Amino acid sequence: MKLLHTSDWHLGRLFHGVHLTEDQAHLLDQIVEIARQEKPDAVLVAGDVYDRAVPPPDAVRLLDDVLSRLVLGLQVPVIVIAGNHDSPQRMGFGARLLSGARLHVAGPVAAEVAPVVLADRDGAVHVYPLPYADPAEVRGALSDPALDTHQLAMQAQVQRIRARHPEGVRSVLVAHAFVAGGLESESERPLSIGGVDRVERETLEGFSYVALGHLHRPQSASARARYSGSLMKYSFAEAAGTRSVNLVQLDGAGACHVEAIELRPRRDVRMVRGTLAELLQGPRTDDYLEVTLTDRGPVLDAMGRLREVYPNVLHHRRAELEAPAGGSAARDHRRISTQDLFAAFFQDATAAEMTGPEGEALREVLERLARAEREGGPP
Repeated sequence: MKLLHTSDWHLGRLFHGVHLTEDQAHLLDQIVEIARQEKPDAVLVAGDVYDRAVPPPDAVRLLDDVLSRLVLGLQVPVIVIAGNHDSPQRMGFGARLLSGARLHVAGPVAAEVAPVVLADRDGAVHVYPLPYADPAEVRGALSDPALDTHQLAMQAQVQRIRARHPEGVRSVLVAHAFVAGGLESESERPLSIGGVDRVERETLEGFSYVALGHLHRPQSASARARYSGSLMKYSFAEAAGTRSVNLVQLDGAGACHVEAIELRPRRDVRMVRGTLAELLQGPRTDDYLEVTLTDRGPVLDAMGRLREVYPNVLHHRRAELEAPAGGSAARDHRRISTQDLFAAFFQDATAAEMTGPEGEALREVLERLARAEREGGPP
């Protein structure tokens, strides 16, 4: 059986204020073409289809277009789960109706995860779509007050899947989680505010393949569990490397072979460095750039002059303002968590560090705000 695994499309994303819809459409065209050439038995989308709970209209139109081309045009079943950026209720709307057209969407968490049953000449393959859910949602769905961490919540859900899975049948899990040991990026939204959000890799053992979403760098979580990575690079910290989709082939015994198929972006995301004079002599490019200027002394209208050669310079910095190796310059506020920022503000305003109860109260407020944002409603 052949499966095409992708995740973290983040449709509707803004990158330093730039709408990425055309760039995302360019990459989704390639995924449709890969599906046309490879003829997979199903396409697996492991969460974070949208970038926020209430996506902009152009993101909704783009998703409608790509799913229609896959399901209706190519007659390929698509299995989609909600990620932590998606609204589970909105994602799950019409799921029972859509499943009849071979578009299987798992939005809200459920006590029992019904498999999507695929088949080839070697028999059945049960694909279990397990949408992202924070521990509070899993506690409610499973009526188990002890499930207070991501590890315990995932473990409980997987155990219920294993208990109902028929012996000897190949199985695939589609999940959105942070597996311990994974390499994270700054463009991922944390799964937990001030808590433990990791899932141990042993929790996901026993499946023929685990199609993971959440971490944006393509990587292996274990021998049979892989992150396909995000559709494109969503931060300059991710400039190194490429983006890809995973083509997974299962044999009759459940052994899997995974091939990463590289995606070619309309514009790459890169970091460049040099003096303004050096950079102005460089070749013109439409790539999204972060520029580090090594000039000493004042530079007038750096961004305006750079954009004459590089129209998509999105950020620039000065090398002389960077902290020396081992230095202790102020941290970039964009890379500090909301909880740490507030704690620093609290200390500055009160001349005292936050106490444990105060920190816990802040964490509860931020968690409530995060849940409200995910559903697109008031806190």
